[in-house]
Amino acid sequence: MIEYIYDLKNELLSIIVSHKFSKPGIHFFTDNSLSQQLALMQHPKGKIIDPHIHNPVAREVHYTQEVLLIRKGRLRVDFYDESRQYLQSRVLETGDIILLIKGGHGFEALEELEMFEVKQGPYTGDQDKTKFIGISPEQIKIHGD
Repeated sequence: MIEYIYDLKNELLSIIVSHKFSKPGIHFFTDNSLSQQLALMQHPKGKIIDPHIHNPVAREVHYTQEVLLIRKGRLRVDFYDESRQYLQSRVLETGDIILLIKGGHGFEALEELEMFEVKQGPYTGDQDKTKFIGISPEQIKIHGD
């Protein structure tokens, strides 16, 4: 229900959390080394979370990391390493969430799709990413096939 995707050098590329994952309390999927943090918070009715503000803290961000939440539909995610070599693919379904940490990625909507994207800003358009030619349909390797 939680899958960590690594490249051939054992560097973490992505974390996928299935919509089926459930655990009471606060569960972080990321460690403190990542500039984007991902957690599930599950509390009983009546749980009080104290009012708070966030203090200014200087942070250094080297890679744009993004979170996708599949609101409706199915999405194929293709994973590439830093040298743009294709590694593998996964299919996400309604309610799944993915944190894209490093490496390259491409997508295909397998059904009508609605998804939220959350990432560090400001977004700088073409300066923010380098596009490249992806795999052909014959090359797709979906985990579990």
